[in-house]
Amino acid sequence: MSAEPAAVRCEGLVYAFGDHRAVDGIDLEVHPGEMFGLLGPNGAGKTTTIRILTTLLRVPQGVAAVLGHDVARERMTVRRLIGYVPQQLSAEGALTGRENAMLFARLFDVPRAERTERVDRALGATGMLEHADRMVSTYSGGMVRRLELAQALVNRPRVLILDEPTIGLDPIARASVWDLIAELREQSGMTVLLTTHYMDEAEGLCDRVALMHRGTLRAVGSPADLSAEIGPGATLDDVFRRHAADLSDDEARGLRDVRSTRRTAIRLG
Repeated sequence: MSAEPAAVRCEGLVYAFGDHRAVDGIDLEVHPGEMFGLLGPNGAGKTTTIRILTTLLRVPQGVAAVLGHDVARERMTVRRLIGYVPQQLSAEGALTGRENAMLFARLFDVPRAERTERVDRALGATGMLEHADRMVSTYSGGMVRRLELAQALVNRPRVLILDEPTIGLDPIARASVWDLIAELREQSGMTVLLTTHYMDEAEGLCDRVALMHRGTLRAVGSPADLSAEIGPGATLDDVFRRHAADLSDDEARGLRDVRSTRRTAIRLG
């Protein structure tokens, strides 16, 4: 019997915007069932990589595959295997939560006879069933994120891809979202690939992480192993600083701002 394919595999993946290589020859493998974090400053290439894996950007050079299916040649198959929550809140405020979820069920080609049950199950799993018939414009940011998770779960994905899923949320809403993701993962065994600027999230949640900077992967491993390479008491913040030592002034300032915001949120939370 052949071995189970990687949940996500990239080999020599390159993507350029003009002369700028946003993704510069990365090799990456995410194991089935693991929680994997893709970390790095703004402009590191994380979101570009995510958009390639979700078929939103073409694959100009290299290989990208999801569960053994080539992203370039099997786009519809890949879309049926994944759930995706983008960085920006994307639910339509002029529709109800149920209408938004039903729209996703149609987009992901869920059989008509199963749509209502699938939508109700996804809304129930994310705690949004009781709010399903309200207009999304009345939702809080945390509720919108939960609805977007429900949308991503409608097609029963084997790989859930989250791009900064807790950005802009208060500490209570952040914790609620991560508790939900952990519960769903335990129930289904699905793989989760996420990007985040919150190093404490990655340290506490991820089985392994990859540190990305200027389009390349600088380090890959478990948070504990990567921190141990730095020394006793080291954290992922320390690992990041070592592997992204050539940050520009703006990037360094941005990372300091993220850490400062996180510390403030923890104090207030």
